[in-house]
Formats: sequence, structure tokens, C-alpha cells
Amino acid sequence: MYTISYVDRTNVSLALDPHISSLMKDLFMDDRMKGQVAGIFFLGYVFLQMPAGYFASRWSPRKLVAVFLVLWGIAAAGCGLVTNFHEFAFMRFTLGMAESGVYPTTLVLLANWFPRSERARASAYWNLCQPLAVAGSAPITGWLLGAYGWKTMLIAEGCLPFIWLPIWLYFIRDYPREMKSISARERDYIESTLKREAEQLEPPPKTPVWHFLLKPVVFVMIGICFLYNCASYGCNAFLTEGIHDPGHSFTGLQTGLLFAVPYVVTAIFMMVNSWHSDKTGERRFHVATVLGISGVSLIASVLMRGHSFWLSYTLLCFAIPGPFASLALFFAIPIETMPRVAAGAVIGLVNALGNVGGFFGPDIVGRLKMLTHGITVPFTALGIGLLMAAALCSLLPKNAPQNQRAMPRA
Repeated sequence: MYTISYVDRTNVSLALDPHISSLMKDLFMDDRMKGQVAGIFFLGYVFLQMPAGYFASRWSPRKLVAVFLVLWGIAAAGCGLVTNFHEFAFMRFTLGMAESGVYPTTLVLLANWFPRSERARASAYWNLCQPLAVAGSAPITGWLLGAYGWKTMLIAEGCLPFIWLPIWLYFIRDYPREMKSISARERDYIESTLKREAEQLEPPPKTPVWHFLLKPVVFVMIGICFLYNCASYGCNAFLTEGIHDPGHSFTGLQTGLLFAVPYVVTAIFMMVNSWHSDKTGERRFHVATVLGISGVSLIASVLMRGHSFWLSYTLLCFAIPGPFASLALFFAIPIETMPRVAAGAVIGLVNALGNVGGFFGPDIVGRLKMLTHGITVPFTALGIGLLMAAALCSLLPKNAPQNQRAMPRA
């Protein structure tokens, strides 16, 4: 489900590459407008984050995601029907609004299924869909752009949610007790472990949710989330600029393949980082480490670009993973240090305001690129932002101690 969501969110990066697509020419766009239309998705992405996290904790995450599937499918396909820049910007904004509730809703769903000792890995394996969506779809998107044009590509990939909807409704259940295909022993273990963990985090009687939303750590989390989203989506929107070599002319398919490799590296980072975090029971240092590595690599990549394309490209492959490899561990912190009801609202708030960075990142890169006629300055700025996010991680709380271990397999 989220793979499709991420494809519909990021396919615009290749569609906005003037070397392989006519979208910018057809809609009379410059680099500043490119950054705006890539990032406006995240202004819409603010709207339903908190309501979705709140209602997912009280209603059905499965049904809520089904509603979002229909809404974002309509918006994604609509992006291929536009005729000018303003229509395109509006449809991207609508797409962001339609997708905005999916992430916090799915985090609540995973929290209904996985104990603390398994939660980071479960969330990381789910979040693998983000880099793998780009890695898997980029060559196909590049080929579709070359063969059929940007309109057909956006409409075709926008129809994927409607195909997936019946599969989602058939296989997904909100709680282990509703899933008949797992054993009674496993079902009882999960339910009892989750109940025990929830009781350890329950607030004093009648503690209002807003009490948790106003904690200083929430504002620190918003700052970290904002900075790594600036870098993640700023790089994604202009990544094709970093993989164009003046000495070579790449086809749409070749560009798509070069675009995909950093996200394959990202998937490896995500698996290793989440595995080691669950093994040690530590979260914030693992978040800071991958963000720091990406920040240094991004700055080094653009500084080396004039000396060696392939060395610069290799460093770029290590610049992309940080925001993705930190994601599951970052959002495990509120789940493991706050009551369940409060955690859903906090995740929604942090994800909503933090994802505004997804608008400012591409916008800043577009404006700085027009001023400096290159990506060295804007990508360096994004790298510095990642290093600042890594430093802020020292202010995050230590997660609650792990007293439970995973259930042995029968």
C-alpha cells in the first residue's frame, strides 16, 4: 500500500527532469516553479496528520487507509490531466492532503500488532517500501516518460491504488484477535504483551492529550523531522541534477537506473540500522548516526562533483539513506515513551509539521540553484541541515527499557 503511495508521491521527480520529459516545457516552468510544485505536496500533507493519528487510535486503521487509497488515487491520476502550472500545483497539493493521514494511521496499525522488542524492525521493514518504491519504479517511470510522455505515466501510476484496494481490505486486520490465520498461542502472546506494555505507559487519570503535545521534546522532534524532510525531498526533487554527467548522455531508462541505486543502498542501511537498534534497545544514537553520515556524504558529494563524477555519485548514494534509515527508530521513541493515545496524536503532530520541510527543501534548492547556477550551494545547505538534525538527537529521550523479548517460534 505505502509503496504505491510513495511512487505516486515521488514520480514527479523524474517527470520534472527536462532532459527526459517535456513537463516543464509544456507547463512553462523554471527551476523555482519546479521546486514549488515538487514541494507543495507537503503543504497539503499537513492537514490530516493529527486527525488521522487520533481517529486511528479510536476507530479502524484498516478502514481509514482504505478511504485514503481512493482519495489519493483520484488526485494522483488527476495530476496527469492538467494543462498549466497552477492546475498541476493544485493537484499536487490535493494529493498531499489525500495521503497525509496514511503514515500515522499505519504506525498505529503496527503498534496494534508488534511488541516493543520487535517494533523498530517491523516499522523499518514497512518503511523499506519508501526507498524500494523509488528503486523499483524509477526505471519503469523513466521508460514510460520516454515512450509515452508524462501525462500517460502519471495517469497509469495514479490508477494503482484502485487495484490495491480490494487486496488491502481482504488481507489486513486491525488487531491480532481478528486474524484467524495466526495461532491462538501467538495471538495471546501478542495481545498480553501489548496490554502489559500499554499499562506501563498509562498516564495519571484524566491526563489530557494536549499535555503531551506541549512537552519540549515534541518541539525537538518537529525540528529534527523538518530538517531531515528538507534534505530528503530537496535531494529527491533535484537528484537528477546530481546524476547528469556533462561527459555522458543518459537515456530515460539509464537515468532511472542511476536514480534507483541510492535507494537500494538506503534499503540496506534501513535493515542494518533497525536490526542493530532492536538488538541494543537504543534509538536516538542510531538516528543521529545515519543522519550525520548522510550530511557529511551530501556535502562531500557536491564538492567532489567537479573532480570525479563517479566518486561524487558514490558519495551521493551514501547521502540519501539518513532520513529513511532513521525514520522507524525516530517514530518508535514516542510510542515507547508515551501512552498509546497520546503517542498517536504526537506522531501526527510531528509528522504534519515536520513534513512541511518537504515543501521548503525543494523550494530552497530551486531558488538557490537559480541564483548560483548549480547544485553545490543548495545541496551543501541540505547537508548542514542533516548535521543539525543529528545534533538535536542528543535532546531526545531515552526509550523505555526493554523487559520483553520476542516470542520464540513454535
